[in-house]
Amino acid sequence: MTTLRLEELRQHSDVVRSKHGEAITVRFVEPRDAEALQDYFRGLSTRSRHDRFFGAISQLPPGLLERYIHVGEADQFSVVATMEIDGRETIVGEARYAFDDETSSFEFGLSIDDRWHGRGIGAAILKNLECRAAAFGAGRLFGETLRTNDAMIALAGKSGYAFTPSPGDWKLVRFAKDISLAPQGIPCASWKLAKAA
Repeated sequence: MTTLRLEELRQHSDVVRSKHGEAITVRFVEPRDAEALQDYFRGLSTRSRHDRFFGAISQLPPGLLERYIHVGEADQFSVVATMEIDGRETIVGEARYAFDDETSSFEFGLSIDDRWHGRGIGAAILKNLECRAAAFGAGRLFGETLRTNDAMIALAGKSGYAFTPSPGDWKLVRFAKDISLAPQGIPCASWKLAKAA
């Protein structure tokens, strides 16, 4: 895997667009985001939190929040998707991904604020994750979700992911995509430069 210093990682952000043309910044989570990230998860519907974490939680447990805000530890990364709303940077989505050396794959999970569903934010974040993973040398990106999570299954299907049963739990479905080349048409110039360096 490509190794970058944390201070370099924190500088990398990309601006992607919703299907309505809204600018969305995808950037690494920083320690200063802890409270805003916790507020984001508290603001999700019960169903969205259940779909994201496969269980009933009302907020991130302290240990998980700590892991979210420390980028790169144990080859795990968290990003937030933010928009300027009423003059303030507001989290509208998040994703977490981890590198597996043995398979050269990234596993990921993501969520979108319920108020912003249907605007193409999930698809934009997913394309950006593909680029980030490819820049780190991963050949494959995969995730798992509950079989009842129609929104995530539809997003993965539209984004070209193939489906298989989860090897560990019959309630889950796995989706995967080969990403040996960084996707075209998304703003990841900084990641291509980082890989080249």
